[in-house]
Amino acid sequence: MTVLATRHEARTTTEKRSSWTTALLLVLCFVALTGVIAAVGWLLAHTLAHTFVGADDRSVERTLAAHRTRGWNDATHLTTWLAETPTITLLTLGVAVVARVVWKRWRDFLFVAIAVIGETKSFLVITMIVHRGRPPVPHLDPAPPTSSFPSGHTAASVAFYGALALLLSARVRRRLLTVLLWALAIVVPLTVAASRMYRGMHYPTDVAAGLVLGATWLTVVALLIGPWSRYERAGP
Repeated sequence: MTVLATRHEARTTTEKRSSWTTALLLVLCFVALTGVIAAVGWLLAHTLAHTFVGADDRSVERTLAAHRTRGWNDATHLTTWLAETPTITLLTLGVAVVARVVWKRWRDFLFVAIAVIGETKSFLVITMIVHRGRPPVPHLDPAPPTSSFPSGHTAASVAFYGALALLLSARVRRRLLTVLLWALAIVVPLTVAASRMYRGMHYPTDVAAGLVLGATWLTVVALLIGPWSRYERAGP
């Protein structure tokens, strides 16, 4: 019994150290990612705004605004809803229920929650640093107080739908279903990005930064605590 107790204590200590190491790596990656994207955003908003980069951004927005139709207005409103904060919050809570009740696991929910929460916090910090104004075209949505850079809707859609695809594809065995999951994880963020530009809420560089932010943070979280990480294989 003494030997078993010692082994259990040693394993517990190792797992605690691993958890602290994982948490530290997550924080370091968060700071680095947020800093890099904030620096790029600051350059776009304050240094490159009057160069060809800013001119191209504004040109795309004016072209999209000039070709709006009622049908596309309605369609883009619907696709934007897929990445709204209440939508992502409710879907994340849904994952929590399924993970706990159906799969009897908490790490699945932890994976999705950290992917979404980390992306959101990074987005908020970046907007406080950048302060980029919205495109100079009529807006089809109320403009939130956050900066135009980066696109929070785009980043959130990458983080959530990508995390969901990673989580479910690790559990399903049917190839067709896996393909459909990844198609959803790719199509939804791209559609959301296009919708945010169409509706005059973001420049092309804003949504590009949102895609990079969401994808990079999701990759970090997946490697550290995702379905195929060492942390995940350690147990439920």
